[in-house]
Amino acid sequence: MTMNKKKVYPKAICNWPKDDRPREKLLKYGEHTLSNAELLAIIIRTGISGKSAVDIARELLRKFKTLRAMSGVDVTEFKQISGLKDAKISQIKAAIELGRRMMSEEKAFKGAVKSSSDVADYLMPLMRDLKRESFKVILLDKRNSITNVVDIEMGTIDKVNPSIRDILLTVLKYQSPAIIVAHNHPSGDVKPSDADKSLTRDLIVAASAMELRVFDHIIIGDNQYFSFGDEGLIEKYEMQTVTNM
Repeated sequence: MTMNKKKVYPKAICNWPKDDRPREKLLKYGEHTLSNAELLAIIIRTGISGKSAVDIARELLRKFKTLRAMSGVDVTEFKQISGLKDAKISQIKAAIELGRRMMSEEKAFKGAVKSSSDVADYLMPLMRDLKRESFKVILLDKRNSITNVVDIEMGTIDKVNPSIRDILLTVLKYQSPAIIVAHNHPSGDVKPSDADKSLTRDLIVAASAMELRVFDHIIIGDNQYFSFGDEGLIEKYEMQTVTNM
């Protein structure tokens, strides 16, 4: 009885049979027929001495386990893999970012924002895998439709300190009557910190003085979110503002 032997290829992909080369395989049979390693190899393009692009791709997957886990990873972690320099790392990170944006586009909506889930579903693919906290301002028009999403501040793994002045200057620049703000918690836990609550309250006070509305502050976690609006905190802070006037 003879056993099937696993194919052993020379390291250089150009020496492989044409039907087994990732790029040619994609063009002939479609991208859905390729493994994750083969798709990554097409992005990486070339290997190094003794190591093909597929080898590098497989090492990437062994290190990070999943494609999603590569999202938001610092460049220095990619550089730990021999054969990955700035150009290749840029290509990989660009491809991952395009994938995130494609997922976000699928959740995009037209017309007025009707609930916190509308915004959270749109932001989740963009923010849930970030390794540092990021603060965004969602600008709304008079019909409560989104006109723009602006990045205000990139923080650390557990903190972001956006300037209320910068937030309001952004709102004035785009002449938006109302906003929703959002940031992520890389830990995945969406419970708001005391700093999150203080920022939201102070922003509502400052915005109110300029006759601007803050409809919500949304915290993005790992496939879950927290809405200050849904929890009644936006209304609470607004009432405190009126009481203190």
